[in-house]
Amino acid sequence: MLEGDIGLEAVTPKEAPAAEAAGAVDGEGAPPGGPGAQAAAMRVNEKYSTLPAEDRSVHIINICAIEDIGYLPSEGTLLNSLSVDPDSECKYGLYFRDGKRKVDYVLVYHHKRASGGRTLARRAQHGDAGLAARSARQDQPLPGKAGPMGAGEPEPPLDYHEDDKRFRREEYEGNLVEAGLELERDEDTKIHGVGFVKIHAPWNVLCREAEFLKLKMPTKKLYHISETRGLLKKINSVLQKITDPIQPKVAEHRPQTTKRLSYPFSREKQHLFDLSDKDSFFDSKTRSTIVYEILKRTTCTKAKYSMGQGEGRKKDSALLNKRRKCDRYGITSLLANGVYSAAYPLHDGDYEGDNVEFNDRKLLYEEWASYGVFYKYQPIDLVRKYFGEKIGLYFAWLGVYTQMLIPASVVGIIVFLYGWATVDDNIPSMEMCDQRHNITMCPLCDKTCSYWKMSSACATARASHLFDNPATVFFSIFMALWAATFMEHWKRKQMRLNYRWDLTGFEEEEEAVKDHPRAEYEARVLEKSLRKESRNKEKRRHLPEEPTNKWRQRVKTAMAGVKLTDKVKLTWRDRFPAYFTNLVSIIFMIAVTFAIVLGVIIYRISTAAALAMNSSPSVRSNIRVTVTATAVIINLVVIILLDEVYGCIARWLTKIEVPKTEKSFEERLIFKAFLLKFVNSYTPIFYVAFFKGRFVGRPGDYVYIFRSFRMEECAPGGCLMELCIQLSIIMLGKQLIQNNLFEIGIPKMKKFIRYLRLKHQSPADHDEHVKKKQRYEVDYTLEPFAGLTPEYMEMIIQFGFVTLFVASFPLAPLFALLNNIIEIRLDAKKFVTELRRPVAVRAKDIGIWYNILRGVGKLAVIINAFVISFTSDFIPRLVYLYMYSETGTMHGFVNHTLSSFNVSDFQNGTAPSDPLDLGYEVQICRYKDYREPPWSEHKYDISKDFWAVLAARLAFVIVFQNLVMFMSDFVDWVIPDIPKDISQQIHKEKVLMVELFMREEQGKQQLLDTWMEKDRKKAEPCNNHSPAPAAPPPPPAGPDFPGGSL
Repeated sequence: MLEGDIGLEAVTPKEAPAAEAAGAVDGEGAPPGGPGAQAAAMRVNEKYSTLPAEDRSVHIINICAIEDIGYLPSEGTLLNSLSVDPDSECKYGLYFRDGKRKVDYVLVYHHKRASGGRTLARRAQHGDAGLAARSARQDQPLPGKAGPMGAGEPEPPLDYHEDDKRFRREEYEGNLVEAGLELERDEDTKIHGVGFVKIHAPWNVLCREAEFLKLKMPTKKLYHISETRGLLKKINSVLQKITDPIQPKVAEHRPQTTKRLSYPFSREKQHLFDLSDKDSFFDSKTRSTIVYEILKRTTCTKAKYSMGQGEGRKKDSALLNKRRKCDRYGITSLLANGVYSAAYPLHDGDYEGDNVEFNDRKLLYEEWASYGVFYKYQPIDLVRKYFGEKIGLYFAWLGVYTQMLIPASVVGIIVFLYGWATVDDNIPSMEMCDQRHNITMCPLCDKTCSYWKMSSACATARASHLFDNPATVFFSIFMALWAATFMEHWKRKQMRLNYRWDLTGFEEEEEAVKDHPRAEYEARVLEKSLRKESRNKEKRRHLPEEPTNKWRQRVKTAMAGVKLTDKVKLTWRDRFPAYFTNLVSIIFMIAVTFAIVLGVIIYRISTAAALAMNSSPSVRSNIRVTVTATAVIINLVVIILLDEVYGCIARWLTKIEVPKTEKSFEERLIFKAFLLKFVNSYTPIFYVAFFKGRFVGRPGDYVYIFRSFRMEECAPGGCLMELCIQLSIIMLGKQLIQNNLFEIGIPKMKKFIRYLRLKHQSPADHDEHVKKKQRYEVDYTLEPFAGLTPEYMEMIIQFGFVTLFVASFPLAPLFALLNNIIEIRLDAKKFVTELRRPVAVRAKDIGIWYNILRGVGKLAVIINAFVISFTSDFIPRLVYLYMYSETGTMHGFVNHTLSSFNVSDFQNGTAPSDPLDLGYEVQICRYKDYREPPWSEHKYDISKDFWAVLAARLAFVIVFQNLVMFMSDFVDWVIPDIPKDISQQIHKEKVLMVELFMREEQGKQQLLDTWMEKDRKKAEPCNNHSPAPAAPPPPPAGPDFPGGSL
């Protein structure tokens, strides 16, 4: 065949069995070095060869398709693309080389090129019947080569694992072609050792799969959306004019007055759909989804590694198991085993640069993924159109959450300003700052610490009032109701999106039916079935074997894995070791977190004692601030590091459980990761809020850790100020470092490392990288999409900071709002510019995350009740005001909360080493507690005031919790989950759909009646001229029945 011609090989169905039989006989029984093996080794498989860029000939292998139920005869061909030079016809890789067929999906694999040139000569396997039937011109030399290798030339060493991967790719791609897809190969790329398989789904395949997947597509029927009337219409029009400057300039975001009726696609009812432009009827998101479904269910079952060399090579069990993993499932297994290195749909084009053709990706970059549009609404419909419903719902939820943070931030600022305005009128803080009271406090540590004046804690007391004031209680109730309102608002927004995105009839059960088992699950099932089969063989070994046909035995062996795995599944006994490992590991990780918190506590105690020995008065006066700040920074660093470690551990623990489906895997991973990260993030805060200062003991009888470190106490103003510092630093640090710097820095660093690696692998081709790459080459250098779990996780943890301890930090919603404004654009930019385009996934809600949000909201009510009751001084103030105050004011409150201690009762070795540090001898010192004085009969015992305050605290917790829970449930009950207008529109759609089908049926019936009438009138003249039957004789034809034709 001349260079430039197109070589074709068509294998008819009758020839295929013969070819298979020939291949089987040729490979069976021949010695490794025999003529059969040598001849097979000399045959060249041109279907997977790469030609030099100079050779422009195109060799096409027409793989015979099968006729099966639901499958049309395949018109697909497997093409070898020979040049990747930029070509305007293929739009730089967005289309096949012909410039007409769009690339819907790309498979990437690694291959080894021969050292003699860029052409890769691959050898056919002598034991592969299917390959022998499909190979084209195997005995002819490759174009661009001198000829086939002679018998005397030395054979290059073969990589059996690489050859096995190549064989599985051949079979898998052949099965894809049989499924109706069209493929085009490109190995002559600018990325050394990387090949690409471009996939195109023709129209008949798209229609077939859309019907299988029950995809709702818009019909020709248009109907008007019911609009609000009267006052609401005027309000909406005014709001629309006001918000017009902050609306994105995209067509999908404009308010629609009409909507197309949607119906699950059916090939029998194609007349209902607007098919005037078939190229745009299925958008790129839908096309890639359809191709991915085919890739998941297409299997390779004949991948047997039977090539031998020298004195022979036995199949090792590891390779056999690895090979047989593709018996039941497709692309997920092949990716896991390294047969393919990546699989992804293409982006629509470039997003920036001169002369860039306008596309949805560029529009998203300009109107969504740019920091300059931070004040605008998100184009959620365009996000859904490009990335799919699941990602669209995430960004819609993030947008609703950020909007709801605005009123919470405003109220939080008001509460903070109220505390700031009333700090000078706060009597307790004024008493603490008044040096005339001359209150001498007991030492904060043994030996090294001395007595100190309460007035030295004046700044801490004044700062505590900013967050510990009566408005804090109101804010806690407000935030509990805010959380309930946010959840209801999101449910309503979700229903509106479901209606707009035609997901109202979509059920998760439909997805569950199509949810394919994971590669690891099927591998475990196959391993279990093989063990079961081997045990059965051991039992039958003592029985005499019946003589069987050798070919039938080979077929039965090949099908054994498929038949066994149909009956075998993993039970709880199979997973028990994994479950036990999960339990032990999670308990151990939680214990590690507690141990780290304990270590930080010891650091605080020892550092405070060390600083107390400092000779500088300024250092000693700022001991609490210094110790608290440094300890919180240590906690922050540990939390960030452990978050990454716990994320990896959670994924490993989920993998060893071997969940069956991806949905089950994701839910288990989310639960473990959330549990570990929740404990990691909030344990230091829980300690300060509920444990610090609770188990201190009293002077003369302190509680010690390891008999050496005395438990630390709260400041005279309470631990709420320290809780605020802890919460603010951890929250802001996590948001700034983990959520923003990591998300910006790590992807850019990975991208830079990949660039250096590619540059190192192919330094000679470095100049080619300056040239414009194909679209699939550019997308390959992007970061793979790793799922939405990290994005949701950081927002859920932030939601916990906003709600759980909001009583101690009213400004938390404000900082969360500022972070989310950046986070939305940061995530958007990452999805548009840094990540490969993910496969679109249909979803009608945010899944398990909604339940986690509800759980955090309920827990927030309880925690805030305890923070107000036990951490702040709100309840002790009320008790003093209404039970003990003689003047009805807060004068004397500080003195009421302090107990007295006689310094002569110190234990040996615990008294201050410098008792005259204040300039006078101290006989009585004060400490914060409700205990009897030293002159009492029961000195240092808990006083009655303690029990009165404790009873009031518990009563407040019960009343607050039940009241807020009731109000939250009331809000949940009052606000309907489905907006009234949406429920009316859904009902209207159903009525219109019924009317549409009724008119169609009536039209069919009228057409049928017309045809029957015509047939009856045609039959009547024929009956007039036909011979009469024997009995009874018909009446003679009269003048009323003419015999002419109609």
